[in-house]
Amino acid sequence: MNMWGYYNNMVSSKPAPPVMNQPTPFSTQVVSHLASHYSLLNQENQYGSWAIQVSPSDYFSVVSDLKSRHQFTMLTDLCGVHYVEPEPVLAVVAHLHHLPERSRLFVSVHLPIDNPSIDSLVSLYDAANWMERETYDFFGIIFKGHPHLVRILNEDSMTVFPLRKGFPLEDSTRDDKDDRMFGR
Repeated sequence: MNMWGYYNNMVSSKPAPPVMNQPTPFSTQVVSHLASHYSLLNQENQYGSWAIQVSPSDYFSVVSDLKSRHQFTMLTDLCGVHYVEPEPVLAVVAHLHHLPERSRLFVSVHLPIDNPSIDSLVSLYDAANWMERETYDFFGIIFKGHPHLVRILNEDSMTVFPLRKGFPLEDSTRDDKDDRMFGR
């Protein structure tokens, strides 16, 4: 048997990891609890994890409840999204993990594009500090109560937010590239 035959036998003899296409019972109970205490605007199963949408006024309370009562102690990511359709809005999405139960929960909040501001999560999760600064830097979302909300990656002199859909992708002074080449 050659080296590849041994490798193929070794790989195929191991059981495949389970496919997680359903949320854990624990996370389903958590979402039911949240639905009974807050007005969830949307809740859906996304690839085996719950994604909930809350109002801007409930955002901090929901995340605080998830950390203190339900032990979602790890903030994996916090990012911004610019949705253009059906109406232009900015969104903040917090990815939370409950490590002992191996459960993930995504909390999103939609903000108006003309005044995108939301409460900061830095008082709950230290990791939110850098993530909120990055989201501010690229999307212009203001995090109220953030200890040091300044640009982190882009020039301080920039007046635009590069990950918003209205930001031009090419330098307008260049004549070797044309937006039509990129389907715009």
